[in-house]
Amino acid sequence: MARHGSFAVLAAIAVAGCETGAGDQLAREAARGVVKPIVAQYLPGPGGEAITDCVIDNASGSEILQLARAAATGPDDSTVQVVLDISRRPETINCISRDGLSAVLGQFG
Repeated sequence: MARHGSFAVLAAIAVAGCETGAGDQLAREAARGVVKPIVAQYLPGPGGEAITDCVIDNASGSEILQLARAAATGPDDSTVQVVLDISRRPETINCISRDGLSAVLGQFG
């Protein structure tokens, strides 16, 4: 049953890819579904949503597609490595420092 859902995700991304922007948005949402649990496991804390957004926002187009494919096939060690590599980039670290800290401080305010 999960295979049918996986195929549906890939098919939707492929079909939507014909429309400008729609395919990108679907791929980003699929990628977000893969990144969020990896962030929760490796970078736990109240800023998880903000960190996930920072990773997605700083991923290249090919990385987004790789992560979106993992939504259909299941993440593996290379998927985790992609997320961790993106999270180590200076732009991502700046984003996490800014947005992730705001999310943490918002918990207390």
